[in-house]
Amino acid sequence: MPKIHLTTFIGAAAEVVFDLSRHITLYKESMAPYKQEAVAGTRFGLIEKGDTVTWRSHHLFKERLQRVKYIELQRPDVMIEVQLQGDLASLRHEHYFKSIDNGMLLIDLLEFEMPYGSLGRLFNSFYFTGYMESLLHRRNETIKRFAETDRWKKILIK
Repeated sequence: MPKIHLTTFIGAAAEVVFDLSRHITLYKESMAPYKQEAVAGTRFGLIEKGDTVTWRSHHLFKERLQRVKYIELQRPDVMIEVQLQGDLASLRHEHYFKSIDNGMLLIDLLEFEMPYGSLGRLFNSFYFTGYMESLLHRRNETIKRFAETDRWKKILIK
């Protein structure tokens, strides 16, 4: 099963980064090139433990639907989501938020399994893991951009 481990330094409080990471609007903004939109379940605001979100997006020349459930949220330390329905055979994404002296570390652990047996493993080894890692980088850079400026207040404070 492919695994991605990504660590991103963000010069902001872990509480701010945690809340930005679970905000539907910011998630949509980070995935704007893929026309990602929440179409069922929690569609606005902050995701809470037990919530499901069905995302519609365009990846790899096709419209895709993926339904995920947030099985663990402990503010501001950990958020875990799993795929309930989608194109992958399985997906588990663990987000860890570690405070340090000058900010925090956002640690992503992403495990997924491709369908289609050997063909899926071959596609993954040549392309898909890199594609997924680039999506995580894009998402974390968006969170970082908001968290390190006053832009986060427009999202989280109303």
